[in-house]
Amino acid sequence: MLFVSILLLLVLITQFKLNTFVSLVITAFVLALLLGMNPAKIPDAVLGNQGMGNILGSNAIIFVFGGMIGRLVADAGGSYRIAKTLISWFGLKRLQWAVLLASFIIGISMIFGVGMVLLIPIVFAVAIEANVPLLYLGVSMTAALSSAQGFLPPQPAPTAVASQLGANIGLMLLAGLFVAIITAVVGGPVFTILAKKYAPDAFQFKDHIEAVGEVKEYDLKTVPGFGLSVLTSVFPLVFMIIATIYKLVVSGGKTPAHPDSVYQVINFLATPAVAMTISLILAIFTMGIFQKRDMKTVGNSLNEGMNAVAGILLIVGGGGALRGVLVSSGMSDKIADLFSSSGSMSPVVIVLFAWAVTSLLRIAVGSATVAGITGAGVVQGILAANPHGDLLIVFVALAIGAGSLIASHVNDAGFWIFKEFFDLTVKQTFQIWTVLETVISVTGIIVIVIMTALFV
Repeated sequence: MLFVSILLLLVLITQFKLNTFVSLVITAFVLALLLGMNPAKIPDAVLGNQGMGNILGSNAIIFVFGGMIGRLVADAGGSYRIAKTLISWFGLKRLQWAVLLASFIIGISMIFGVGMVLLIPIVFAVAIEANVPLLYLGVSMTAALSSAQGFLPPQPAPTAVASQLGANIGLMLLAGLFVAIITAVVGGPVFTILAKKYAPDAFQFKDHIEAVGEVKEYDLKTVPGFGLSVLTSVFPLVFMIIATIYKLVVSGGKTPAHPDSVYQVINFLATPAVAMTISLILAIFTMGIFQKRDMKTVGNSLNEGMNAVAGILLIVGGGGALRGVLVSSGMSDKIADLFSSSGSMSPVVIVLFAWAVTSLLRIAVGSATVAGITGAGVVQGILAANPHGDLLIVFVALAIGAGSLIASHVNDAGFWIFKEFFDLTVKQTFQIWTVLETVISVTGIIVIVIMTALFV
């Protein structure tokens, strides 16, 4: 039944071109009926606390405020400052690394599509100035944005998966940073060397690309400073990292029976919704009021940031609806029983299974977010049947993130965004983008498996 529902979802999205959110909700209802659920209980499974409400209720503020922070930094010229400063520091010979680092910093607080739109003009201007092909720098930019999207809260998919599985956000952030840095480097500068050899025609210098249009520039004398721009972009992570390290040092990562006031304050500030709220207030001042931008202009940036994530937020909710049916119907437990009937699964096997299931969903459905959330619903019961502690849950969440990136092709919007922005043919897009996403995914699961074997 699960296979039939996934096939239905694929047909609705790819053949009928139906909106992804609508397709997910329809598929959730159909799956519930196919599984023989009581019709009276289906709406609550799809929309209630086990389904869409579970995901949106806890994560909506994180997604929306994250989009607003990213847009405030961009509109104030902060992102432009970060990119230009790092490029000037690294010099022409190490431009790839400068673009990689700038994209990684910006990608932490900005969803993939918005990050691409924002960074492409800046990177294109640098490529023309340095007389190198846009793709030479663009692969590193894309690898950094994609790695952040797959592994790092507060990005929508990792946050939603962590929420579903009950993963410790702070631990996931620390482990995710390690994985994302490695995948960004391998998928960026390292992969570029290989790609230039087997697809040299894609790396042609062009001084005009229609999809990029006019390159918007800022006067560096009027934009926020580098330090302030970076601080605002990564500020949501500060509380989470501090809290995680504090807990590890003070209580070994576990909540003490009688936490003191310092612990309670730090724990409160590290709550993702609280951290994002404080960070947004900071961004309004650092990227708005302090830059002498009037509140109407700031409000426009906030609205644009909210609009940018609205579609993704609905898709996340739709994925939660499908997950709600899997859990409420008992399908998730049946899958767990199927894989636990022969004995307890080892942590490495669970991690590999999570990656494989999510990879198949990614290839079939296209959306990384949908694949990640659905994959989490599938493996949730297995984790419950095979308890190995908080670290395994974090590594499974990261494995799902890795699987959600693999083999992007024509059913993924990212495929076409990449094709247009880099002015490539469909064949060249397969050669570069599809392989790049696969390299990130495979590199990620290798690192995660090694970490699981060492620490779980």
